[in-house]
Amino acid sequence: MMKKTLIAICSLLILAMTMAKPSLANEIKRWKFEKTGLVFWKADTKEKLIALTFDDGPDPLYTTQILNMMKKYDAKGTFFVIGKEAERFPEILKRQTKEGHEIANHTYRHTFRDMKNPDVLKAELRKNSDLIKRITGKAPTLFRPIAGYYDRQIIETSLGSGYYVVLWTWHQDTRDWKKPGAKRIAKTVLFNSKPGDIVILHDAGGDRSQTVKAVEYILEGLYKKGYKCVTVSELLSHSSSVVPVLLLNP
Repeated sequence: MMKKTLIAICSLLILAMTMAKPSLANEIKRWKFEKTGLVFWKADTKEKLIALTFDDGPDPLYTTQILNMMKKYDAKGTFFVIGKEAERFPEILKRQTKEGHEIANHTYRHTFRDMKNPDVLKAELRKNSDLIKRITGKAPTLFRPIAGYYDRQIIETSLGSGYYVVLWTWHQDTRDWKKPGAKRIAKTVLFNSKPGDIVILHDAGGDRSQTVKAVEYILEGLYKKGYKCVTVSELLSHSSSVVPVLLLNP
């Protein structure tokens, strides 16, 4: 609780300093948030580290297959879980935690309209966080908004609840939900791969068999290129840009 409170206080102070002018209230620009170290699209590092992230799980079939593949390559990932799904499949979260992966918050119900109401969003984050902590013993500190949508209100609400907002590197949007084919998904990641990238994939929310196959190609390809797949928190700990101390010492 103390850590969450400190995160919220530090986050809002930094946000206030960088967005103090009223005229900027509706002028949401990536750099304004990125320079604060409170919203992340990537890490500034020359080390060959990449974070694979997975939204909308857990799923008993696809998440399990992805975990098996990642174990084979000794890769770590960050899973932005939906609370109502985590409630159905708690054993998957326990396995993810045991194998060194990171669990992050993606709201409890995954309903877009909930993000537009600050009080509802707070309740969603809190409910999912409490659930994750009951299952894994550790509360999440990272949050990804639904569909990556954000505005000042959403970010302020998230930071006030003790979360850092994590999106994804723009050239690493695999759009795997469109089912373009496993090789095309993998090509997006491998062709564009740069140190510090945060990749977005989905391990639930529909037929993710293409994603599962793509993960195999991705891990093999990154391994050959000398990359190491790490959690978002570990990736950010290697960043040369502003990263809050509390995030580096979970």
